[in-house]
Amino acid sequence: MAAPPRLITLNIGSQTIGLAEFRVSHGRLALVNYRFHETPLDPETGQRRDAHTALHETVVALREMMREMRIHGAPVNYAVPAQSVFARFVKLPALEAEKVDKIISFEAQQNVPFPIDQVVWDYQLVGGGMGEQIQVVIAAIKRDLLEEINNAVEETGLRTGIVGVASMALYNAFCYNYTDLNGCSMLVDIGARTTNVLFIESGRIFLRSVPLGGSTITGAIAREFNESFAAAEARRKRDGFVALGGAAESADPDIGRVSKIVRSTMTRLHAELMRSITHYRGQQLGKRPARIFLCGGAAGIPNMCEFFHEKFELPIEFFNPLQKVTVSASAPEAVRSAHLFGVLVGLALRNVTVCPMELNLLPASVVQRQDLERRRAFFIAAAACFLLALLGWSAYYTRAAQVAQRTAQIMQQKNDSMHVAEGQLDKLKKRIIALDNVATPLITAVSDRNFWPQILEELNARLPEADIWLTELAATSGGKLLGAPEKRAAEMAPTPPPPAPAKSTAKAPTSVEKSIDGILVRGLYLYNPKQQEIVVDYLRNLANSPLFVINAKTPERVIKSNSVPNDTEWAFPYELQLTLRKPVKLP
Repeated sequence: MAAPPRLITLNIGSQTIGLAEFRVSHGRLALVNYRFHETPLDPETGQRRDAHTALHETVVALREMMREMRIHGAPVNYAVPAQSVFARFVKLPALEAEKVDKIISFEAQQNVPFPIDQVVWDYQLVGGGMGEQIQVVIAAIKRDLLEEINNAVEETGLRTGIVGVASMALYNAFCYNYTDLNGCSMLVDIGARTTNVLFIESGRIFLRSVPLGGSTITGAIAREFNESFAAAEARRKRDGFVALGGAAESADPDIGRVSKIVRSTMTRLHAELMRSITHYRGQQLGKRPARIFLCGGAAGIPNMCEFFHEKFELPIEFFNPLQKVTVSASAPEAVRSAHLFGVLVGLALRNVTVCPMELNLLPASVVQRQDLERRRAFFIAAAACFLLALLGWSAYYTRAAQVAQRTAQIMQQKNDSMHVAEGQLDKLKKRIIALDNVATPLITAVSDRNFWPQILEELNARLPEADIWLTELAATSGGKLLGAPEKRAAEMAPTPPPPAPAKSTAKAPTSVEKSIDGILVRGLYLYNPKQQEIVVDYLRNLANSPLFVINAKTPERVIKSNSVPNDTEWAFPYELQLTLRKPVKLP
């Protein structure tokens, strides 16, 4: 996948905004520059101000960071805060590929706690297949909130490329940097308001959010010392560390109180992590974590690794997303705070390589714009081709007009010489028409002369080999016998002919001229094993004839037989009323 020369990534956290610039150097991702900026909170409550004010402050901070990094109007991949996104892991039975989209769409409507038309959502297959259950992660964010965030980002001059989820970007960065690990790894992202816990195994991922973070510690300090949130935040950053079991207390009692508050909050977090592990192993059938990685702003509190090692008795280390990323000489201090770059690296990888998690929560406005941008080259090429075609056709028609003028002069000369021959041909056409009028009745009479031989040959050819024969044959017109005396006609009166098919009636002549449109067939059949079925067999044979219109599925409409076979008589009469496919006009 071709990567752009400059990759800008943005992590909009609940309290910290991270902006980074990457480039691709010798096939590897390189960190060129970065900035982190803490957004102001209410100094009394520690909460963000109203959404409009918070987004305005985000825009102001982002513009300042862009000015320092000399970024002016570039494409950006940014991640929305995890607490703004609803994520749900769903297991589906093994399905055919063409049914997956429909089933996941149904699951999204069932699991997303908002009307589906009010959210932007996407999904990713993260495991299963080949006869096993399919695991799907569904992520959704409210449409109006996403539009507000996107408008704030693009207000700075950046152009949205990808909108990811912070926790999923962490997963991509982890998979890129740690490819040789076996078993289950637990990635703990301790943020300001929430802690996101990722369980990562080969072909498996699970996410759980815990409402504990750095702001929880600051709030507890503010209550303990009865001071504002801003003062407590400054105290936490200055004096905060995690008190370890059995370690000597600090000589400063205030520092000791702060360390105990931090340990108390981390103990609550440890309990939540244990519940998460139990849930993952019991409900998701995952393995017990073999190691734990820490990341996020609050993970940098001193003694954090030692505390979790004491509690879990597992290898604990900081997550290093820069392990396979080249760090520019202009940003050497990034290595010391590598655990803060997970989301930024994961977003940059989306333009460099194929990532295991490629959720993209693009707003509708961005989708439309990107669609137009993809088509812009086509539109430009089409316009150029259209102009070239106009020029080409103009030259062609100019030349063609000259050729046509010369050709017209030559054709006019030939046309004048052909007028004489045209008059002679008109005379011949009139003579041919007169001869056709004389010959047509004669040709029709010759054709109709073969009518009865064809009928007899067809009736005889399709007659069963034994036990049945014909005794009488007569022509009918409109259900009446033709050519028989009145008395004889009354005796031979046929049953009314069956209605002709729609195709036949549509083409039937509308004139009042009489024509032979049916054949009345009478005969006898011997006493035989099939009895009356031999007549039905004869009818089925006639149904294949090109001369008659017969529906073999309703033989009762064609066959008439008033006698029932018995043991006292040797022959029994039958009657068939056959409709001609092509009526014959009477002379």
